[in-house]
Amino acid sequence: MARFPQDFAWGFATASYQIEGSAFEGGRGPSIWDTFCKLPGKIRDGSNGDVATDSYRFWKVDVALLKSYNVKAYRFSISWSRLIPLGGRDDPVNPEGIAFYRTLAEELLRNGITPYVTLYHWDLPQGLHDRYGGWLNKVEIVKDYVNYAKLCFDSFGDLVKNWITHNEPWVISCLGYQKGVFAPGHKSDTEPWIVAHNLILAHAHAVKLYREEYKSIQGGHIGITLDCHWQIPYDDSPENIEAAKKGIDFKLGRFADPIYKGYYPERVKQIIGDRLPVFTEEELTVVKGSSDFFGLNTYTSQLVKEGGTDETNGYITVGHTRPDGTQLGTVGAKNICVVNPPGFRSLLNYLWKTYEKLIYVTENGFAVKDEHQMSLPEALHDKDRLEYFEGYANAMLGPVSEDGVPVKGYFGWSLLDNFEWTDGYETRFGVTYVDHATQKRYPKEFARFLSKWFTEHIEP
Repeated sequence: MARFPQDFAWGFATASYQIEGSAFEGGRGPSIWDTFCKLPGKIRDGSNGDVATDSYRFWKVDVALLKSYNVKAYRFSISWSRLIPLGGRDDPVNPEGIAFYRTLAEELLRNGITPYVTLYHWDLPQGLHDRYGGWLNKVEIVKDYVNYAKLCFDSFGDLVKNWITHNEPWVISCLGYQKGVFAPGHKSDTEPWIVAHNLILAHAHAVKLYREEYKSIQGGHIGITLDCHWQIPYDDSPENIEAAKKGIDFKLGRFADPIYKGYYPERVKQIIGDRLPVFTEEELTVVKGSSDFFGLNTYTSQLVKEGGTDETNGYITVGHTRPDGTQLGTVGAKNICVVNPPGFRSLLNYLWKTYEKLIYVTENGFAVKDEHQMSLPEALHDKDRLEYFEGYANAMLGPVSEDGVPVKGYFGWSLLDNFEWTDGYETRFGVTYVDHATQKRYPKEFARFLSKWFTEHIEP
């Protein structure tokens, strides 16, 4: 039987705004998502993350769940505004926030679970957005982000050895500043490129700080998580083969190429032109090589055609229906929930060939169609999720055991049915069912399956 090495890290992932709740307790300040959720019509079911899964209070229950699933690792994010309520480098620090995350990390370690910490999962302190425009202001946001990162390294670095700077900068910049469907809700054809550029710089300077002042003492590593769906040409035509390459460059390469190679992709530069900011030589010395690993969030594959109206993806059209009318795989609750394990293997091989970095799959998951309308017994019997994860887990074995791809960890999304951003509580990605009226947790069948699967497929 093919197996992962003994040190392979596996577990589940969450994000602070999606699970913590207690939005106005424990000294936490508001984030742009607190503000955005209150705008009429922005969240499908009219909800918000004020309570979420109440994990700020029920964190011990969540750690016990993780322990019962036999995981080796847990990826969670820190709420910037819980540590620095107003966000800035000259603003007061909240000791209750520091105590909360230290206690969580200590409890994880006591239970044999390694913490993987994301510094930024979309919840910018509202104070920084109000003060100077947040991610639009390069000079101020880079300084404040590095100050926040320093606080985290100082406060938790003796416990945390695995750091992720940003989660999915594509989502932050494109959905938040181009399409306007995520916080802060801006619509612009220039802002997303400015924000993306500043996210890269903030990431790189935080990594520089860690490497220069903390790595030799604390012994950890630090990188970034990018998201990408594998892009498959709709047919064998040259224009659609090129469209698939362009799709990867606009989704992934716009961030990965500067960070790992030191430049923006030519396909992006040709379309965006002078709206694309330029790195100075000094900035490039900080940006290039600024990740110790490749953090990957991936959910599905897409069939790609040339032509379209969306600059976000380089004017291509994406879908999941083949020329013969069949689907790429079982369809779930969202367009990112289509089962296609071969595409996952292809993506992992592409990343290793292109960027030559250790890979951590930091998110991978499936939301079952209409699960929020199911009875509890129906939701717990999540056969489509089982099909998805069994396929993707087995597809990950091939690159590791046969292709020489160094995949070092895997985090299923997500530990809990939580606040799913603009979908509210209607879309359920959790391997644990949450009754949002009582906050009671119920393990789904898949959770037990994955625990058994990794037990069997990791070297003892």
